[in-house]
Amino acid sequence: MKKYDVTGIGNALVDIEFKVTDQFFFENGVEKGLMTLVDEERQNSLMNVINATEAKKQAGGSAANSIVAVSQFGGKSFYCFRVANDELGHFYLQDLNDSGVDIALVPERLENGITGKCLVMVTEDSERTMNTFLGITQNFSVKDVHESAIKDSKYLFIEGYLVTSPNGKEAMLYSKKVAEGAGTKVALTFSDPAMVKYFKANFDDVIGPSVDLLFANEEEAMLYTSKDNLAEAREEMKKYARHFVITMGKNGAMIFDGDTFIDIEPYKTTAIDSNGAGDMFAGAFLYGITNGHSYASSGKLASMASSKIVSQFGPRLKWHEAKEILARLNP
Repeated sequence: MKKYDVTGIGNALVDIEFKVTDQFFFENGVEKGLMTLVDEERQNSLMNVINATEAKKQAGGSAANSIVAVSQFGGKSFYCFRVANDELGHFYLQDLNDSGVDIALVPERLENGITGKCLVMVTEDSERTMNTFLGITQNFSVKDVHESAIKDSKYLFIEGYLVTSPNGKEAMLYSKKVAEGAGTKVALTFSDPAMVKYFKANFDDVIGPSVDLLFANEEEAMLYTSKDNLAEAREEMKKYARHFVITMGKNGAMIFDGDTFIDIEPYKTTAIDSNGAGDMFAGAFLYGITNGHSYASSGKLASMASSKIVSQFGPRLKWHEAKEILARLNP
């Protein structure tokens, strides 16, 4: 028996979320709907002109959001990351501890530097735009990977954003090798269309012959497979992953379980914030398949959870909401 359901590796960012207007993007030269890497000066200048009265702060990062979701549904999870010995770094450690996620870092062992921050700007159409200053997380490397946790997990979950740096890519490759040697299955998320568009060759190297489970949205799936329609893209995806999930926003999702395609229906909701929807889908799905649920049942759970996420401000469920969703799945 493995100790953990899922061990994740990825960026550690404190998410600071604001509501903005499209006019704000026009006036400040922000490209809407994408994750853009910026330096600290640029990020601070944006924060200075945003109304911060309703800002919400949480430990984030794509994989971190998913790993927290695994924990909230009742799974056992571990996260490998890097933060600095500063106020936000200490906040990050405490937030993960409070979320029931096992970690190896303690305040006394943190390095000097600046903890990464992600400025999440949400518009009235519920779309999220991210400007990210990576800070010390851009130095995430092999030495931040905890072999023992990966070996003692059912799944390793790799964040796609790590492909942007040579040390991040090396950590992805190393973690995958450790997992495969220990009989731990490997799941990978593309994280963002921009990652696939500009770092496809790096993803080719990480995926190698195949991964056990791949998460993508429609745009990412078509970009990676160089297909202009989803029907062709999903067939091509079989070459890269033994199982995969393609999320389709308000149209639900499709899952390939190794033999057949499973359509996952969407749940009606009023979307106000899409931030974290894909992360939640991945986390809920990983919880499901590591805790006795079928691919179809896990997809249903993930769809229910992500529909709840987009109906509220912020990328996380409350603990009681996770329990309520599980109760709806198993009445």
